[in-house]
Amino acid sequence: MTESRHAPAATAQPRITRADGSPIRAVVVDDEDSLTDLLSMALRYEGWDVRLASDGQHALSTIREFRPDVVVLDIMLPDIDGLAVLSRLRADGIQVPILFLTAKDSVDDRVAGLTVGGDDYVTKPFSLEELVARLRALIRRSALAVTASDDSVLEVGDLVLDEDSYEVSRGGVSVELTATEFELLRFLMRNPRRVLSKAQILDRVWSYDFGGRSSVVEIYISYLRKKIDTLGPPMIHTVRGFGYVLKPAG
Repeated sequence: MTESRHAPAATAQPRITRADGSPIRAVVVDDEDSLTDLLSMALRYEGWDVRLASDGQHALSTIREFRPDVVVLDIMLPDIDGLAVLSRLRADGIQVPILFLTAKDSVDDRVAGLTVGGDDYVTKPFSLEELVARLRALIRRSALAVTASDDSVLEVGDLVLDEDSYEVSRGGVSVELTATEFELLRFLMRNPRRVLSKAQILDRVWSYDFGGRSSVVEIYISYLRKKIDTLGPPMIHTVRGFGYVLKPAG
């Protein structure tokens, strides 16, 4: 980060809150005190309720107790790394959106973070404004930020997605998705029978690419298949050389 990025900038963005009007809850996990102080100041400026943790064990206990709406998680921690922290959270059924923060900048590291269930990735040095914008985007994808609409329920065959309640079911069976999985499925369901390229999916779901690597799309498609296609005949199909298409079974 540069000096000009150390203080929260004034913004015209409207503040977002939880569905009940209470502040968004965030946990920031990093062993650099100066960085956690900076991030907590920026997020409190957004009106959020922020808790801090300096190592993996403290992060686990804080997240389990505080039940945040979003987590900023450094990969390099003094005890257990951020990837292990996230793996334990997901094993506990905690699906809070995670934004990884690390000095590592290789594409492989980014993909590794997403493979274990992370939702986004920012490398140091970073733009504070960009990080806050990414967190706001993750919140909007989650069930906390609901935009009412007349056509909020999407249906493709026996697959149903409610954009207001963030509920998904297939054949009447409820399907639990992470925020990123939900956004990917919503994009597929808004374009039924249309072949979508990996580049289109990266641009729509993540709003940027990972150095040209499309493996993150393959990873999340595989996640959806394990949750959707195991409940009946396959609905998500690979069109070799082009991309993916979702269509009713049968």
